[in-house]
Amino acid sequence: MKAADKSWKWAWWLLLTGVGLQFYFVQELVAAFAFFAIGFAATAFVIVSLYMLQKGWEAAVGRLTNSEDLTESGLPAGTPAREMP
Repeated sequence: MKAADKSWKWAWWLLLTGVGLQFYFVQELVAAFAFFAIGFAATAFVIVSLYMLQKGWEAAVGRLTNSEDLTESGLPAGTPAREMP
């Protein structure tokens, strides 16, 4: 009778240890996933920010170079004001 009680006690300890280890591994996996998600979001934010800065710079330069205010009145944009000798 004592041997059966002892084996049940070991079975419960083994079961509780297994459940505890499962929680630990789940916590570790969730933490790793959270770090991966944060890193991915930060990388995506940097790439999108750089892309938007480049597109904004491109639009600003395009507006500046196509502006009619840069030319003298009466001259079409893109033609020289006087001929080269």
